[in-house]
Amino acid sequence: MKTDSIFYRLFQEFPDIFFELIGNSPDVASLYQFSSVEIKQTAFRIDGVFVPTVENDHLIYFVEVQFQADERLYSRLFAEICLYLRQNQPLNDWGAVILYPSRSIDTGDIKHYQEFFISERVRRIYLDELIDATSLPISLATVKLIVTSEDTAIVEARKLIARTKSEINLPAKQKELLELIETILLYKLPTISKKELEEMFSLSELRNTRYFQDVFQEGERSGKLKAVPAMLAAGLTLEQVAQALDLSIEEVRQATQQQSSDSQSGN
Repeated sequence: MKTDSIFYRLFQEFPDIFFELIGNSPDVASLYQFSSVEIKQTAFRIDGVFVPTVENDHLIYFVEVQFQADERLYSRLFAEICLYLRQNQPLNDWGAVILYPSRSIDTGDIKHYQEFFISERVRRIYLDELIDATSLPISLATVKLIVTSEDTAIVEARKLIARTKSEINLPAKQKELLELIETILLYKLPTISKKELEEMFSLSELRNTRYFQDVFQEGERSGKLKAVPAMLAAGLTLEQVAQALDLSIEEVRQATQQQSSDSQSGN
């Protein structure tokens, strides 16, 4: 999973996190709509844009997530912004925020664009320089997990899970944050085991996460399909097997055909 995809989901589901990152009130998020924007007739794409839902004094925010060194980043970014302004002719003024994991990745030359940085129209945030996660609001601490080393990611994730359960009272938001923590863990540690996840999340929480539903339940389905031949051999009909295993009749039929094919190839 690409890092910018994680940030797209993060800002899509928790736009208040972005405004906390730049030092604004999280309540401002309710005035904005976040999306990724394709610039017409070019190969340019802006990672994300926060656009005020009404024409007022609030800025349009262009967001760039940059986790790889790119000496041409600034020339590309400002070209994208200028094309966006030309094509959309917004009435609102604008600002830009670039998110880096660390200063070492910021290798672009800003000499042609110094005024933007001096005026703070364009701001750079280095995620590893955010203060200690335990002192951050839980939303920003979750962002910092993205740049936490693999060695400490599980320890920090456990702390975040405990904080989420104790600090977030709304069940829907608690579930969304737990899913986000899980997504970041899977991005950082793609080989993490089901047992390790179960140690961090309760079984009921794990069953409700996208990872469990998309991956672990696939294993459950595989076990059901293996049971099909024996149930048919016991005299049950296709319909009865499908109902008993909560499968479609077509899935039961395919499992039967697969067994027949495997038997023939074994012979």
